[in-house]
Amino acid sequence: MQNITTTLKKLFYLWKRSQVPLKQPIKISRIDNLIIFLVCILISIISSYKLLLISPLNVADIFSWLLTFTEILIGSGILILIAKKENPTISSRQIFLIITLLLAAQATKLALASTISPLSIIIPPALIISQGMGTITALAWVSIASLSWPDPAVAINNNLFFILLVCSSVVSILGGRIRSRAQLLQLSIFVPIGSFLSQWILIGKDKITLINNQDFVLVNGDIFSDSFLLAIVMLFTILFIPIFESIFGLLTKARLLELADKEKPLIRRLSLEAPGTFEHTLLICGLAEEATRMIGGDIDLIKTGALYHDVGKLHAPNWFIENQDGLRNPHDELDDPIKSAEVLQAHVDEGLKFARKNRLPKLIANFIPEHQGTLKMGYFFQKAKEKNLDINEFYFRYKGPIPQSKETAILMLADGCEAALRAMNINASDKEALETISNIIYSRQKDGQLNDSNLSHGEIFLIKRAFLNVWKRIRHRRIQYPTSKNNTFS
Repeated sequence: MQNITTTLKKLFYLWKRSQVPLKQPIKISRIDNLIIFLVCILISIISSYKLLLISPLNVADIFSWLLTFTEILIGSGILILIAKKENPTISSRQIFLIITLLLAAQATKLALASTISPLSIIIPPALIISQGMGTITALAWVSIASLSWPDPAVAINNNLFFILLVCSSVVSILGGRIRSRAQLLQLSIFVPIGSFLSQWILIGKDKITLINNQDFVLVNGDIFSDSFLLAIVMLFTILFIPIFESIFGLLTKARLLELADKEKPLIRRLSLEAPGTFEHTLLICGLAEEATRMIGGDIDLIKTGALYHDVGKLHAPNWFIENQDGLRNPHDELDDPIKSAEVLQAHVDEGLKFARKNRLPKLIANFIPEHQGTLKMGYFFQKAKEKNLDINEFYFRYKGPIPQSKETAILMLADGCEAALRAMNINASDKEALETISNIIYSRQKDGQLNDSNLSHGEIFLIKRAFLNVWKRIRHRRIQYPTSKNNTFS
C-alpha cells in the first residue's frame, strides 16, 4: 500500500512539473490601485444611490441599498480579476479603461435610460473591450453592465434584455477574433440589422401588420430608431478605437496586421539598409509562426513582433555578419572582445529607442530585449579567454529580461535554431536536424532563459516538431538546368 501511495505521489509530482508554470500578473502601483478602487466605489454609488431617495426611509431600504452597493463593488472587483486572469500583462491604464467604460455605462443608464435603448449603451463598449483585452473580459463586462441597473423605476422588457445579451455576446466573441477594420465595419452593420429583426419578431410582431404600411412605420418607429442609433454609435466606436489603442496601449488584431505591413517605414528601412538582417527576420518569422500555430498561441502577435525584433541593427548594420560581404569584418579590425560585445548589446538598446520613436506598442517592443534574454555572447567571450583577459562573463551577457511570454520565448528559440538549421548539410537527415534543434532548445532551458515564459514541456516538444517541419519544407534540391548560347531552360 505504501508503494502505491509513493508511486501516486511521484506521478502527481511529475504531472505537476509538466504543466504550465503559473504566470504572475504585473504588479500595479498603490496609487493606481487606489484610483481604480475609488472609481469602483463611484460606480457602486451611481448604481445604488436612488434606493436612498425613497421616502420615508426605513431599515429595510438601507439594507437593500447596502446589498446593492456591495454587489456592484464585488462585481467590479470580479471583472478586474477576470481581466487580469485572461491578460496577466494587463496594465493599470487598461484596467482603468474597463472600469471607466462601466462607469460611463451606469451614468448613461441613470441619465438617459428612458430615451436610449440599452443596446446602444452596452454593445459599443463590449466591442472596444473584446478588441483590446479579449472575449472573456468583454463577456464579463457585459454580464455586470447588463445585470446592474441604477434606476429601479426603469423596467426592461424581458425580450429586449434577451436580445441585448445575445447581441452583446456576439459582439464580444466576434470582436476578439476580427482581424481587420473592414470586418469591424461589417459587424457594425449586421449587428444593428440583427437587433432590429429580433425586436421586430420578439417585441413588435403582435402590434405589426404587414398589410398596413402606415401602421408598420408608426409602430416600429422606436425599434427602427434604436437600431439606427446603435449603428451610428458602433460606427463612431470604430472610428475612436485607434485613439483608445494609443491612449490605453491596446493591441488589437487590426493594429497588429497594420504594423506587420512590410511597407511600414521602419521595416522598409530594414530591408534596404540591413538586407541580411531582413532575410534572417523573414526566415525566423516562418519558424516562429509555425511553432506558435502548433501550440495555439497568438500568431499575429509573434508575426509582427518577429518583424521588429532586430530593428536595432539599423544603428550599425555592417557590424553584424549577415550584412557583411565576407571581405571586411569591423570586429576583426577592432580586435577588442569587450567592445564587440557592447556593439551587440547596443542593437537591443537602439532597438528600444526605435520602438519608442516609432510608437510601437509595448507588447511588440518587448520582443526586442526578450528575444535575446540574458544569453551569453559566446563567441566574444571565447575570444576574451583566448586573449587571457581576466573578466567576468557577466559583461558578455545581454541585459535581458528573459522572455516573459510564450511568443517571445518562441522567437528566442527560432532565432537560435534558424542559423544552425540553415548551416546544415542539405543531405542531413531529419534525426540530425531534430537533434540540433533539441540541443539548442535544451541549452536555453539549462541557462534559465525559459523560466518565465509560461511554456510547458508538452509545448516545447511541439515547438521542436514545428521547427523540424519548417526545415523540411525549406530544404530542397534544385536541378542544374543545362544552358547554351541561344537558349536557357526554366
